[in-house]
Amino acid sequence: MPLNIKAYLDYAATTPMAPEAVDAMQCYLTSSSNFANAASSQHSYGQNAASAIDNARLEMARGLRCNPKDIIFTSGATESNNLAINGFMLGYQNRGNHIVTSAYEHKSVLDCCRHLESQGIRVTYLRPDSDGLLTMDSILNALTDETALVSLMHVNNETGIMQDIGCIAHALESKGIAFHVDAAQSAGKVPIDLSLMPIDLLSLSAHKFHGPKGIGCLYVRNRKQAGLRPLLYGGGQEYGLRPGTLPTHQIVSMAAAFTLACARQEADAGHCRQLRQMLRTVLGGLDGVHWNGGQNDAIPNIVNVSFDGVGADALLIALRDSIAISSGSACNSGAIEPSNVLRAMGIEGDRLYGAVRISFGRYTTADEIEQAGQSICEAVIRLRKLASE
Repeated sequence: MPLNIKAYLDYAATTPMAPEAVDAMQCYLTSSSNFANAASSQHSYGQNAASAIDNARLEMARGLRCNPKDIIFTSGATESNNLAINGFMLGYQNRGNHIVTSAYEHKSVLDCCRHLESQGIRVTYLRPDSDGLLTMDSILNALTDETALVSLMHVNNETGIMQDIGCIAHALESKGIAFHVDAAQSAGKVPIDLSLMPIDLLSLSAHKFHGPKGIGCLYVRNRKQAGLRPLLYGGGQEYGLRPGTLPTHQIVSMAAAFTLACARQEADAGHCRQLRQMLRTVLGGLDGVHWNGGQNDAIPNIVNVSFDGVGADALLIALRDSIAISSGSACNSGAIEPSNVLRAMGIEGDRLYGAVRISFGRYTTADEIEQAGQSICEAVIRLRKLASE
């Protein structure tokens, strides 16, 4: 990190790897370690790698409270979302031609749904209320006899707003409709008990909970009955749903990070609540501060805030050499369009174009939050003064 950077506050984009996850990964990289291809079952090297992957699958399943055979390893939540939605609709087109999702999903879900629309699938995009929540009535009213799948994120990646996926799952199960959850921002941070919640498909990414980039998984409830079609062909790995040589080092590292995250869940959440309150106190010294999204329904490590008279681009430029924050999803960082998430919540005008996301986590210190808050306040005051001259 450059010496002049005071704080990295973009944990929602990616998190630093936990030392425990780094240690786990290093055991499967070099010629003196267990580097073999897990599909090479003819020799003990491959068998040992396969055993490590089996253990990692068991660890992931233990944290999610599910059957290990229902875990499919992927390159991350984007691939998992595509496999869940595309794969499900390819397998179930004869049973329904309608998907229900929301207008503020991650692009990997929205773009996937738009592709399916071009193939003749009908998609309903629900809009949340001003706090960022979907009502149960809005979900149920959108269902039709043709609805095959509902796909909703658990925790929003820009506002941190959390949906009651357990309640939604039970309602959809009673109607015989499949439910996919994008849990990229919630896995490892809040409890997810798949033995109690009848969720059919659930996506996650390791790099959101201090694991490595480029690895994730898709939970598929009752895998043999789910009827998913693969998106890739070329091997029998992952029960034929996701071919390709399994990256043992990434998989065991993800499992180590997830096990640690589940064990530290309460401690990490308490730490982030303290940091969030500190940040709100510091920024509360400014006039014209707007917190976007209902604060009572948000996880503690993501806040979305706008400052009257200050555009997000100007603020990010003013802070880029000292504070790492963002104007929304990292997948949209090159886009000039305003946030689809905030727009779906009915936020427009200066508040929309001035919104920034501040996210933190396990390794963020109180000093970093204090310094970052002060730097943001100074930048806002300076930019407002320049605008008035």
